Amino acid sequence: VMRRLVIVVLTIACVAACTGTASRQVVTPSREPAGSIVVASFDFTESLLVSEIYAQALDAWGYPTERLPGGAPRELIEPALEQGVVDLVPEYARTALLFPPGARPPPTADPVATHRHLRAAFAERGIAVLEAAPAQNQNALAVLRETAERHGLSTVSDLRPVASTMVLGGPPECPTRPLCMIGYADVYGLRFRRFVPLDVGGSLTLAALQSGEIDVAVLFTGDRTVIGPEVVFLTDDRGLQPAENLTPVLRQDVLEAFGPQLRRRLDRLTRQLTTADLAGLVRAVDVDREDPADLARRWLAQTGLASTPSDVTMKERR
Repeated sequence: VMRRLVIVVLTIACVAACTGTASRQVVTPSREPAGSIVVASFDFTESLLVSEIYAQALDAWGYPTERLPGGAPRELIEPALEQGVVDLVPEYARTALLFPPGARPPPTADPVATHRHLRAAFAERGIAVLEAAPAQNQNALAVLRETAERHGLSTVSDLRPVASTMVLGGPPECPTRPLCMIGYADVYGLRFRRFVPLDVGGSLTLAALQSGEIDVAVLFTGDRTVIGPEVVFLTDDRGLQPAENLTPVLRQDVLEAFGPQLRRRLDRLTRQLTTADLAGLVRAVDVDREDPADLARRWLAQTGLASTPSDVTMKERR
């Protein structure tokens, strides 16, 4: 009852998004805790899409699954994961290491080392870190091409002489994030004239940049393939942004309850997620206004992941 109550509270704090399940043969856990695997996401398009992909795959494989509708900031999702309110979250490797606030893991662009640090950090919290995907998405600063040409901007360092005259726009949490305003100040010495809270690498931020409301936008590197040529992404020349491979994290007690087959299936799915795939899916939602649940369903069908692997029976118990 308490778990469901907290889910309702979190849901009220989030924006409504993907729902729905398919009829399936249900796999039951071999030991407590029983119940559904609750899948959650952060509050931006790519995270919502990826969480729907994992939820639909779990449905197809026969696991009892619930979605936490919409997305929420990491400040809500991370405690919910540790407290057992949610069970599975598609994370981003290095950013996940920065929670709880104040954590300062060794900075590295090496995905293997980052994954190792993440496993160690989350093991203490009763959370298993699964395989990392090839897909990666990092924070990036972007400007209009005319702004880049006027000020000679190609790297983040190039902003330093002019940042004090510019307005930065991005996610509301940016001023308190070590990979956002705090990091750009500490690593690059950037002090912007003003900050405008918008959304997380989404349509509001891009529109504000294109309209001139802001001069510099915090976007995602994965979006560079779907945003028009009028936007220039500045090179992170001092390496503030580390390896951010998409990495599902799952509560250890849930993994133990359902057995190692759950990990193998999830890892198999994760290995199929590429940056190019996710960029195309995000464009289909943000530009073409397609339904995330339909896109997730089609992607799973195209990769052959929507059906139960042939070497596993749904009656298997661990």
